[in-house]
Order: sequence, then C-alpha cells, then structure tokens
Amino acid sequence: MDFFKTYSEDDLPHIIRHRPNEIKLGEKMSVGWGDTPYVLIGIPESLGVKANGGIGGTESLWSSFLFSFLNIQSTEKLTGDEVSLLGYFDFESLTPDHEAPVEKYQKAVKKIDKAVQKVIRKVLAHGKFPIVIGGGHNNCYPLIKGMAEFRAKVQNEKDPAINVVNFDAHADFRKMDGRHSGNGFRYAYEEGCLHRYVMLGLSENYNGQEMLNDLIHHPDMAPIFWEDIELRKKLTFQEALERIQAFLADRPTGIELDLDAIENVLCSAMSPTGFSISQARQYVHHMASHLDTAYLHICEGAVELENGLMDQNTAHIVAFLVSDFIKARKVV
Repeated sequence: MDFFKTYSEDDLPHIIRHRPNEIKLGEKMSVGWGDTPYVLIGIPESLGVKANGGIGGTESLWSSFLFSFLNIQSTEKLTGDEVSLLGYFDFESLTPDHEAPVEKYQKAVKKIDKAVQKVIRKVLAHGKFPIVIGGGHNNCYPLIKGMAEFRAKVQNEKDPAINVVNFDAHADFRKMDGRHSGNGFRYAYEEGCLHRYVMLGLSENYNGQEMLNDLIHHPDMAPIFWEDIELRKKLTFQEALERIQAFLADRPTGIELDLDAIENVLCSAMSPTGFSISQARQYVHHMASHLDTAYLHICEGAVELENGLMDQNTAHIVAFLVSDFIKARKVV
C-alpha cells in the first residue's frame, strides 16, 4: 500500500495516559486489521487544500485526534474492542517546494487519490468499516471511487455508485479543472461513482452561482442551505435530517463532515458562523442510526494552521464525533 504506514502494539503505550482504576479506549483497541468491525485511518495532508488555494495545516489533525480518541474512557457503550488502529498516510515526499505553482500540488493530489483508493479497497476486502480522519476534502473522491469499484468488481453490483451526505459549508462540486479539495464530489459523480449527493449547511456567501445552478435543479442533488435552517427558519435541523434520510435510503451512503460547517472550529476555511458542535454530533448520530452507512470521513480540521492559528479543541471535537458515530451504529 503506497505511502501507507501501519501501527504496531508498541506505538500505543506512548499515546495513552494511564490512570489508576480507569481503562482508556487505547488499552482495549487493537492495531492492524484486528478482529474488529471498524478501522481507523489517518490522512495527514494539506496538499489538496493548497491545490485549491487554501491555508495549509490540515495535516496537523491526525496525531492530536489520535491522542484524544485513545484516551476516551472505555465504557459499556464504547469499550474500544470495536476499533482497530490501522495506519496513516505519509505524503511528505509528494510535497512541492513552497513557491511551486498550483499545478504541482494538483499532480500530487492525483497520486494521493490512487494511494487512498487502493487502501480503501483493501479495507473493504477485509470486511472492515473505514473511519477516515484528517487532510483536505479532496480525499472524498478516492473514498467514493474505492467504494464503488469494490462494489462493482468484487460484489458484482450492476449499479455500484453510492450515495453521500456532506455536512459542509461548501458543496465541493466545482469544475474538473485539476484535482483539489473543491471538486472531489464532481469527479466522483462524473465518473459514475456517486449516485445521490446531499449537502447540509451550505453557505450562500461561499458557493458560486454557476456551481449552484448545476446542483439546485439536479434530481440527484439536494443542497440544503444553513440560512434556510438557522436564518429564515424554513425548516428545522431535525426536519433536514429526516429529509436527508428519506432521500438517501435506497443504497449505501458515505457520511462526510467538513469541520468548516461548525462555527469557530479551526480548519482551512474557518468561519465565525455555522452549525454548533452539538448539531454536528446530532448529524453524525442520526445518519449512523438511520442509514446504511458506507464510511465516515471527517476532514479539513487542524490544530495548527500555517498562518499561526492554533486550537487543540479541534482534536477533541473529532474524537466526540467518531465516538458518537460508533455508538449510534452499535444500536442499529
């Protein structure tokens, strides 16, 4: 598996903070493929973000998230036995020079696509459910494509495309003008890997009209704007979740969450307005509870951006979201 680094049992003790009379998730988790339904995968990169003209730093989330997640308390609702720590990607060798043109970053993203896609197909071949953390939203494309190709070539599905719901301020459905974090869903759809696509929480201020014209009247697309929920009160957040559930109930669905949809969370496109952390947790819980979920992908977050901004809380937020997701699927 190109660029992929696996963990060993010797790695865990250095991450876990032991306390008397307490058991942490990391003490119960396995590494590698394990005898678990879920595998954790990290993609610590910001090449896709930079290829899209964004602020780098999304490579900083993975290791901090891992520390937060492994140090959650092991309880009967989430013991840690359910999850195996598989590994992470190291794309440092693909990083262009600081002053390199955007085209070099886009070429690097194509190599990332191939590497991530290959690992996802292997995860599915092992019968595992992938939980993917970190990096830019460019990684949605190889996730979706890897899923669809596995369904076509291994499961012999005649219509292998999957559905996706994306909790995001941006549709990331821009033109196919070179791979970057802003067009992964467009690539997946045009290549027949994405069937239906719902966007929850789009910002009217940060999605171009030309792109929106491609989405608003498309039968396979369902953009839901933050302003219609929180500003104009056309529908409640719960009503939006129920509409999404009904629209995507026909086939397996990838669950995407871009942290820029949550207000004041450190990420590549940080915003002072958006949904709350509680609403993000409710979204993850609802989708995991009511849909045939194919994967969980949380991206674009950072604990340190290249512009100097820092916030360790991002890692804690993602740890909550992942734990909420696994707990919700356990009771399905």
